[in-house]
Amino acid sequence: MNRRHCATAAITLVCALALLTSTGQAMAAPVPEPSPSSSPAGSPARYSNADLEKVREQIDTLYRKAGAATDAYNLAEEQTKKQSGEIVKLAKAIVDGQARIAALKDRAGAQAREQYRNGGLPPGAQLALSNDPKLFLDGLNKVRQSQHASKSLLADLNQTQEDLETYTQDASANWEKLETNRVKQAKAKKKINARIKAAEKLESQLEEKERDRLRQLERDAADRAQTAWLSSGAIKDVSGEASAGGAAAVAFATAQIGKPYVWGAEGPGSFDCSGLTSQAWLAAKRPIPRTSQEQWRLLPRIDIQDMRPGDLIIYHADASHVGMYVGDGTIVHSPRPGRNVTLAGAGSMKILGVVRPDK
Repeated sequence: MNRRHCATAAITLVCALALLTSTGQAMAAPVPEPSPSSSPAGSPARYSNADLEKVREQIDTLYRKAGAATDAYNLAEEQTKKQSGEIVKLAKAIVDGQARIAALKDRAGAQAREQYRNGGLPPGAQLALSNDPKLFLDGLNKVRQSQHASKSLLADLNQTQEDLETYTQDASANWEKLETNRVKQAKAKKKINARIKAAEKLESQLEEKERDRLRQLERDAADRAQTAWLSSGAIKDVSGEASAGGAAAVAFATAQIGKPYVWGAEGPGSFDCSGLTSQAWLAAKRPIPRTSQEQWRLLPRIDIQDMRPGDLIIYHADASHVGMYVGDGTIVHSPRPGRNVTLAGAGSMKILGVVRPDK
């Protein structure tokens, strides 16, 4: 293994480990301006209910898109942690390989010095010059041992060099993966910031009474969706009881009610939607994927009729939101920025499907 490859590996690892502590910075994109209807002079409300409903829909769309971007961010961050751990293991393997090569070279040097002390003659030549039968037989055995040791040493040295070359190549590949994920994180973070800022700006342009009316419109829309869902008979046969793990997960999740939504947060003071569900099941000693999209992709799916407390309901076509079923047609979830962990109707949003972490 030449020094150039070792130096390359070392530089790669130092760069990789240095970037593990860096964070991507992103500026929010320009935000859209609201377009409220004009009101007659002296009118107490600048926005009609129809206008506010449009604003509500815009805000909801922005936050849902931010939620999808948050999932991309969380997944990239999770993969980065995994890859950084692999790089640390590779760094240790490279150091161990270099130490083994040094030890093998020392052994090779010792054999060379031993030959020098014997007059520079190889063992076969020394054996041929011997006229003592006993010495000849002893020498023959030593020759065989020496040949075997030399072949074994050479094979070990070659294998160690090959292993070290592989470790170096793997380190470079993992470094590239790490960089790719950091780019993904930066892009996702930029999207999140832009959409949250746009939604916050829309809401901030409302007066306090209008914000109150907006919250009421949110509740009304959720109530209509929940009523329609219950009326469809979707859960008329749902009667499953929570498993021990499900009960523990529900207890953890409901204990977080009132804590604010913060994107990317996993507690203890704040949560995003999948941060809440993943931490709840971790508290139940059942680790699950970090993001709602990965929870939907990797966890066992079940029919709504088979639902029981602790199961996770995945929402929207892009699996960008998740809540935990707690029974009686209700979920606990962390809705969006500006809102807190709360109870809500399980049918208040568009259901994609249900997964069971402990199936």
